[in-house]
Amino acid sequence: MTLTIRVNDLDVNLQTICDLLCEGKCIGLPTETVYGLAADATNGRAVARIFEMKGRPKFNPLICHVSGMEMAREYGRFDPVSEKLAQAFWPGPLTIVLPLAEGTKVHPLVSAGLDTIGLRCPEGPARDVIASFGKPLAAPSANRSGKISPTTAKHVSQQFPDAELMIVDAGRCAVGIESTIVKIDDGNICLLRPGAITSEMIAEVSGVIPVATVSNKIEAPGMMESHYAPDAAVILNCDSCPSDAALLKFGNRMPNAASPVSLNLSETGDLVEAAANLYAYVKQLDESGISKICVEPIPMEGLGIAINDRLTRSAAPRGIT
Repeated sequence: MTLTIRVNDLDVNLQTICDLLCEGKCIGLPTETVYGLAADATNGRAVARIFEMKGRPKFNPLICHVSGMEMAREYGRFDPVSEKLAQAFWPGPLTIVLPLAEGTKVHPLVSAGLDTIGLRCPEGPARDVIASFGKPLAAPSANRSGKISPTTAKHVSQQFPDAELMIVDAGRCAVGIESTIVKIDDGNICLLRPGAITSEMIAEVSGVIPVATVSNKIEAPGMMESHYAPDAAVILNCDSCPSDAALLKFGNRMPNAASPVSLNLSETGDLVEAAANLYAYVKQLDESGISKICVEPIPMEGLGIAINDRLTRSAAPRGIT
């Protein structure tokens, strides 16, 4: 069964957590984006345990979480553009896909056999754990593969009720959706997954406008067409909602909807608030037992691009890779 410890007690449990990681165990670790299922990125058996627990396809790479630039340079080769982005946005919700450093000790399962590695320096207790452990952690979202990402410790324990898993409880994640992922290629920036670090923010720092990927190749997490999915069917951009469906609102578009159960991502239309509420609210509506979730339109601008990306993948036909 799972064991939850409060983040306030992290210091007294830090050695225990490091011991578990040394033994090849996984832990539930909070970041500013979502909760991760973390294990030693240099230990093949530990990384394999992540895939086993999540039921995750092994062609889907994992993000390698580091404590800072010094550790990052041991595993990835930075160019001037990626260096500039890391300096501006780390620690924070940006993952940078880089060529693997020569002689890197990260296990090939983390990169799914690719010659690149996705690196991120998280903010908060996860960074403290990595610094104390002294090695990077592979840490995809702590949920069954393809399901709704967890933004609280309770969500993690619900996903793995029978697992021997220590979970660090830091409350609700501040950002609420996974990190932005970019890949630098000959000075160009390819946006592999949108997130809280927007294209506009990246362009302002780098002087390069990111271009969304058009490749079907899985180069980073979150690129499968069907992902982040509840059990209920998700219907997007709804201007009306039938009485047999749940409603995920944004703003006040349908004040008199007939839906028996509804939640509002942000009554004021705040995209930051909407992102922080997204997964928790979809999960809550899904647990109502209703078979359909109607979603009101969300603007395709700023953080709304990332929110729409997650919703589009949650609405895709199930089983598509």
